[in-house]
Amino acid sequence: MGLFSLFTGKKKKIEEMIANGAVVVDVRTPAEFKGGHVKGAKNMPLQSISGKTKQLQKLNKPVIFCCASGMRSGQATSIMKSKGIDCMNGGSWSSVARYV
Repeated sequence: MGLFSLFTGKKKKIEEMIANGAVVVDVRTPAEFKGGHVKGAKNMPLQSISGKTKQLQKLNKPVIFCCASGMRSGQATSIMKSKGIDCMNGGSWSSVARYV
């Protein structure tokens, strides 16, 4: 599997999750979020994400996490997957914004 296949697979998964009503959660700081974000995204900074499990479960929808580069959203994805949330790391918010 080449590098192009990895990006194509991620793109397809994001598109599928959005088609299934996924919620986009931006884990950057409120100041970063205010500077630009995915239309309709919720801002839940990484440092408080562990306390948002019940809130995310109540949505009863898949979650796409994003941030500036994909590092923080990767951490959020790991945390929430371990708590049973159907989620993925979308990477940078500007990448995710292309599919919304």
